[in-house]
Amino acid sequence: MATASVTKAKPDGLAKAGQSIQVSAPSRREFLYYIWGASIALILGQASAGLIWFALPRFKEGEFGGTFSFAGDAIPPAGEPPVNIPSGRFWLSNITDEGFVALYGVCTHLGCLPKWVETNSRFECPCHGSKYELNGKWIEGPAPRSLDRFKTKLTFDDGSTAETNENGDPIPLNGKKILNVAINTGARLKRNGQV
Repeated sequence: MATASVTKAKPDGLAKAGQSIQVSAPSRREFLYYIWGASIALILGQASAGLIWFALPRFKEGEFGGTFSFAGDAIPPAGEPPVNIPSGRFWLSNITDEGFVALYGVCTHLGCLPKWVETNSRFECPCHGSKYELNGKWIEGPAPRSLDRFKTKLTFDDGSTAETNENGDPIPLNGKKILNVAINTGARLKRNGQV
């Protein structure tokens, strides 16, 4: 075992200045205990940081799970085909006599991505054939319900605002000009067989 000679002055008066004290280096067993303990602490620290990062996600504006903001001219005219926003996984749909709705672009059957088929004027799922109207209402196929919707807030040119209700019903436009659209993709509204 190696020893080192250290000169220390103890403040309590036990050792006098200039007197040497023998300090031994840690044994091999002590050294391995220290390394093992440090490794466990490092692994636990990394696992804790990863768990916190996973459990508490921070969604930014403009990415799925966060809020998307658009100018009012992004909304298609009433009765026109819907507009797809792939980064947000939703469709902007303006239904004649109903209003505006943001439809979640994922089939309620097994999670495929329905596409708008212009010739049939409806959404059709390429995987198992579920079909949906422009407002997301289920027509036929194995899907158990209509397309889900996202919570939406519209700001009109007169300064007034309108939001989707808890059922996700379309927001009536009543001829008002839309300045801004805010769609919260973190607030999905399930339709449960409703229109």
